[in-house]
Amino acid sequence: MSANTPKTSAARQRPRLLLVLLCGCLGAALSPAAASAGVPLNPSDYEVGALCGNPSPGYAGCFGLRLMAKDPLSMPAVRLLSRSNRNDRADSGSAAEGSGTAQPQTIETTEPVKGSRTPANLLSAYGLSGISPPSPQTIALVDAFDDVNAEADLAVFDERFGLPACTTANGCFRKVNQSGDVAPLPVSSGKLERGWAQEIATDVEVAHGVCQSCRILLVEAKSNSNNNLYTAERTAVALGATVISNSWGGEETSGDSVAFDHPGVVITASSGDNGYLDWFSNAPATAANYPASSPHVVAVGGTRLTSKSETVWNDGGFIKSKPEGAGAGGGGCSTHFAAPIWQQNLPDWSAVACGARRAVADVSADGDPFTGVAVYDSTETPEEEKGWATIGGTSVASPIVAATFGLAGGANGVAYPARTLYENESLNPASLHDVTLGSNGECHKPFEWETASTGCTVAEEADASCTSHAICLAGAGYDGPSGVGTPNGIAAFTPNPGAGSGGETGPATSPGPAPSASTGTSAPGAPGVLAPPVRLPVVSALSLTRRAIVALNRHRPKLSKVGFAFTLNLPARVRVSIARRVRVHGRTQWKAISSPLMISAASGAQTRSLIGHSTLAAGRYRLTLTPSSGAPRSIVFQIG
Repeated sequence: MSANTPKTSAARQRPRLLLVLLCGCLGAALSPAAASAGVPLNPSDYEVGALCGNPSPGYAGCFGLRLMAKDPLSMPAVRLLSRSNRNDRADSGSAAEGSGTAQPQTIETTEPVKGSRTPANLLSAYGLSGISPPSPQTIALVDAFDDVNAEADLAVFDERFGLPACTTANGCFRKVNQSGDVAPLPVSSGKLERGWAQEIATDVEVAHGVCQSCRILLVEAKSNSNNNLYTAERTAVALGATVISNSWGGEETSGDSVAFDHPGVVITASSGDNGYLDWFSNAPATAANYPASSPHVVAVGGTRLTSKSETVWNDGGFIKSKPEGAGAGGGGCSTHFAAPIWQQNLPDWSAVACGARRAVADVSADGDPFTGVAVYDSTETPEEEKGWATIGGTSVASPIVAATFGLAGGANGVAYPARTLYENESLNPASLHDVTLGSNGECHKPFEWETASTGCTVAEEADASCTSHAICLAGAGYDGPSGVGTPNGIAAFTPNPGAGSGGETGPATSPGPAPSASTGTSAPGAPGVLAPPVRLPVVSALSLTRRAIVALNRHRPKLSKVGFAFTLNLPARVRVSIARRVRVHGRTQWKAISSPLMISAASGAQTRSLIGHSTLAAGRYRLTLTPSSGAPRSIVFQIG
């Protein structure tokens, strides 16, 4: 049964099996149309606007998207402000009162939009509730222009959601210019580039909402030129940031800036909001966005996070010169940079179809504006609105991932922390939610507002863009749109003792430049060496059998009824285990419910069953197959 299929009366009266990816306890009341779609807001009531315009060469654009009500005055908690209350554009050249011309009015939203994600929602959905960093962490948000009210807006946000205050006075909040000085600050984004003010508010509030004991350092570049943003990046490192989030990007450069090469510092970068190779824009790209494509950073893709599932974010539906949709998570292959060792060592790397080139993304988090986060920003937008808004885009995903690294203690001595994620995807797959559904590929059919989705099937999206390779099509394990998955606690963000990476910074951990076109190896003098291909057993197409799905719908089914199908590329011994999600001391974890089963499997497609007469109570279960010398693969299902 699809997670978005309405339940019949008969279905409500019996236990049911549901294959799931993620369940976040969001708790907001849904409208009927939105509930059927699995999204918290009724899409037909809204349209989507980009916070920043398309950047010119040499400049970067922010990757935030804002839900805008089609009829703002019909929405709850909205009020009109009289012209006398407005504090900017006092003399804007508009008609004077009494002239018979309607006067512009500012619309203020005084409460978070019902259904927007709150900090508690994100913490619950990603298994981060109750976690604090093991050591003090400073998260830097690098942005352009000045958000005059950033600290005051954060205070409103904190008070509304019951978060600890983060202020300059208590040492939690600090705002500086690109040189690291408190003055002079850049030109106000409210006067010049209003979108960046809302971007800054989003970055600061999301980061603080996820890691509430982390210090916040806001570094504001004097413009959105690459040179100024790169200067701000280096300043963030110089001021002691342990984690840096960049919710912006642009056209891939021919060389990787040293601004993003700081071993031991976590640097995250948004993958973009225009889908695979920016197909959603009027200027499709030939490579992934930069700095997300830099091998030195953690590239962050976007998902749609509902109370029932988590899938690749693709609202698509773009028709040339007439945008009908809302965007899609960015991604693609680099044209200039080599894939780091940890990417090329993926057992299913060849399925990605990037060859020896860097693939984007590495990891992902919520980015769909229809499942967006609540943000407070008192800077008036060009649409003459201010107050609370629902914001999406990979601008949201980047600070979520950065703050999760903050909760985990930063880089923990690893030179390039993306490596930690890949090693845990292999050695500890339960530490990540594997996003296996969806594509960020191209769709030119009209956007379906009632369901907030493209009018295309996933197959149509993937075939049109990447001939159904994993660079734009989600599946088990690594894929381009979602990377290795989304957070499930902090375990994936903490070095795995079995990986042996530790704090190494030598050639094996250096990402390296692009390979030579003729030899496929690193260019002379390169710090990294491309890993030779290794043929390992790979489990794919793991699923429950049809008979198992029927049997597990019954009350307290037996363990032996768990039948599963899978494909193996090489003959191998395979370890099969099953675990149940339990809550211990206020935290959820997976607990094995039987001894592992060892099987000798031939290559090709096959089916097997677990062994045992014990019964399975209602709950969430994870079935994992681990081939000898290969990476584990899991599916999660729910009974009851």
